[in-house]
Amino acid sequence: MTTKPIKWTYLKYLFWFGPILTIMGLTAQEVAGEWSPVSLALLIAGLLIIGLWFLLLDQIAPGFWGRRSTQVGTNAIIATLAMFVIIGLINFLGVRYGVQIDLTENQLFTLSPQSQQVVRNLDQSVKVWVFESPANPANQELLENYRRYGSNLEFEFVDPQLQPELAQKFNVNYIGEVYLEYGNQRELVQTISPGERLSEVQLTNAIERITGDRADKVYFLQGHGERPLEASDEGGLSQAVSALETKNFTVEPLNLAEQPAVPDDASLIVIAGPKRALFEPEVQALEDYLADGGSLLVMIDPDTNPGLEPLLSDWGVTLTNQIVIDASGQGRLVGLGPATPLVTQYGDHPITQDFGTGFSIYPLAQPVDMEPVEGIKETPLVITSPQSWAENTPEQQPLEFNEQEGDRPGPLVLGVALSRQDSSASPPSEPEAEDTPEAEGEDTDEPEAEDTPEVSPEDTNEPEAEETPEAFLEDTDEPEAETPEASPTASPEESPEASPSPIQTDESQSQEDEAESRLIVYGNSNFATDSWFDQQLNPDIFINSVSWLSKRDEQALSISPKEPEDRRINLTPVQSGILGWLALLIVPAFGFLTAGMLWWLRR
Repeated sequence: MTTKPIKWTYLKYLFWFGPILTIMGLTAQEVAGEWSPVSLALLIAGLLIIGLWFLLLDQIAPGFWGRRSTQVGTNAIIATLAMFVIIGLINFLGVRYGVQIDLTENQLFTLSPQSQQVVRNLDQSVKVWVFESPANPANQELLENYRRYGSNLEFEFVDPQLQPELAQKFNVNYIGEVYLEYGNQRELVQTISPGERLSEVQLTNAIERITGDRADKVYFLQGHGERPLEASDEGGLSQAVSALETKNFTVEPLNLAEQPAVPDDASLIVIAGPKRALFEPEVQALEDYLADGGSLLVMIDPDTNPGLEPLLSDWGVTLTNQIVIDASGQGRLVGLGPATPLVTQYGDHPITQDFGTGFSIYPLAQPVDMEPVEGIKETPLVITSPQSWAENTPEQQPLEFNEQEGDRPGPLVLGVALSRQDSSASPPSEPEAEDTPEAEGEDTDEPEAEDTPEVSPEDTNEPEAEETPEAFLEDTDEPEAETPEASPTASPEESPEASPSPIQTDESQSQEDEAESRLIVYGNSNFATDSWFDQQLNPDIFINSVSWLSKRDEQALSISPKEPEDRRINLTPVQSGILGWLALLIVPAFGFLTAGMLWWLRR
């Protein structure tokens, strides 16, 4: 006996109830927002019908699985499902492990290393409130980039008209204001407009300010012809001062002739381009300040004698008063003369670690020579090209390298950073002197007193007096190149002798950090003046030097703004007309002509 197959005529429609019931169950769950008994029943009933259909399919349609159409259809379904699975897996991996590649020339959509460091160092939540509606996608993308480097940074876009109570809480006056909130502190960052994006520079600086626990004070020495802090025809430092104030520095002038010592609240002292020699008590006050763990930025131009030889010689630094001549030809491409070195090589130091091969400019500079001194770590910061040399007789024209006249070949160092641990010179030695007899104390004090004059070489003044390039200064006198400035560099060095025991408290560790002296010497001060400060990496050199001297090693340094390059193609009316005729007539006509020829050959 053979069983008759179930008739296909009536049962083939049963399959459609399965997908219909399944879709109804899923739709009910989506509308209700949760699984209910009705939605679960519909979904289970639909899946059961679909399962029974596949089990009884061979009886309903004998030979169905062996048909060629079934095999082709099954392969197509499997391939489609596999494609959806692969696409879903790729999207899942892309969302979870996203990788962005910035192909713009100036890396416009990549955060600077300083901004990344600031966000990573956040130990508490910082929230950015953007009172803007609708949200600018560019600003949203920038804030997303910040959040990728630190989960403690949050942001929210707020429509002031829909949430007036929140706008009133922040005292919002204009649409587009951006605020930072850190604990109970709130600070206005920027007021943006539809045509203006949120600035990375301002946002990072604001985060650093609001999370910082100190305001460093920078004193600029005055009274010896130094660069003025305000704008001046002689080369003021107003732009440099403004940049420091945005970095939460307090800038004040200092006249050591009016007070006997450096103020206790000084984070560092800046000596920018003095034209006259300092008094001996002033130099001694600076030496005492360094001995107590202070920081000093010295920027000295050629053809000057500031009288700092005793201080600099203690650190192994000598200024030769020669003029650096750059014969590489790089400066000529951008309109610079041979006496304005264009530097692209930097030392391995926190100040210059992110500079790469960027440009910095030092008009009318002198080289800085270094000699190793025990206990002092020195690091060159700014290095000229091998095609440069130190000119000893710049008054002789034309300028040519002549080793017999004292010229020195490059590369030359224009700036150096030095650090010294002064724990050995701190008060611990004083109690020992009190316990010794008076006669012995006098004997021990005498050699110490004799060491001071020996350290200051008097012969260093002679070459400076002989090598004054007055004629050369007059020949190369540019409106903004008469007085160069220098930028500081140094590298930290810690000595284990500073701690009396292997276990240190936080207080002893902080005292040890304060005992570290730092010095940066540049053979130029002009690079920090208003005429040159905003050129290439010059602001980064100056601000990073001040930040390192203030011992902000763990904080962000300077960030140069990224500007998009103008890559527009400017066409003349004739070129525009030719391009229009090509697009509208010539190219289509060529295509039709080619098609007609092919048709004629194949007819």
